[in-house]
Amino acid sequence: MLASTVMQRLACSSLIISSLIAIAGHSAMAQSPIIHAQMGINYAAKVKAFDSNDVIKIAQSPSGIDEKAAVDLVAKLPQVKRKTREIEQLSKGKIRVATMIDSSPTPEAPYYTVRVVENHVDHVDTIYLFRVLNPSGNIQVYDILKDEYISLETWKPN
Repeated sequence: MLASTVMQRLACSSLIISSLIAIAGHSAMAQSPIIHAQMGINYAAKVKAFDSNDVIKIAQSPSGIDEKAAVDLVAKLPQVKRKTREIEQLSKGKIRVATMIDSSPTPEAPYYTVRVVENHVDHVDTIYLFRVLNPSGNIQVYDILKDEYISLETWKPN
């Protein structure tokens, strides 16, 4: 009997506390427009600023290629296809070649970095490193001897 009385009081007190919190919150929300009006906030003027097309253009990123398209562009390069066949034939299918995204475009670096790797059982070796420029889809390859990215036209793979 004592336990049921304690439980009833706990249930009632939690209901009372919840009601007080709801009333306090409602009161604060009701006062919010009045306080903001006293502070001089004009919501209509703020919203109209976002109607400008210039603001929207800055916020929108140009349409471009996605990760799948960047990987596909690199995987379809004749040099990558040839190297893939060569490695898989020499290893008798034990080493697989994979193409994967290493990094995605940022405002400072507007390109995908795509890595072509030998996928061994216990480790991964990089074969080629490419940049796929976004949104154009132009491809550059990393020249390890020059320590820079070069165009596909000047690239002479081994």
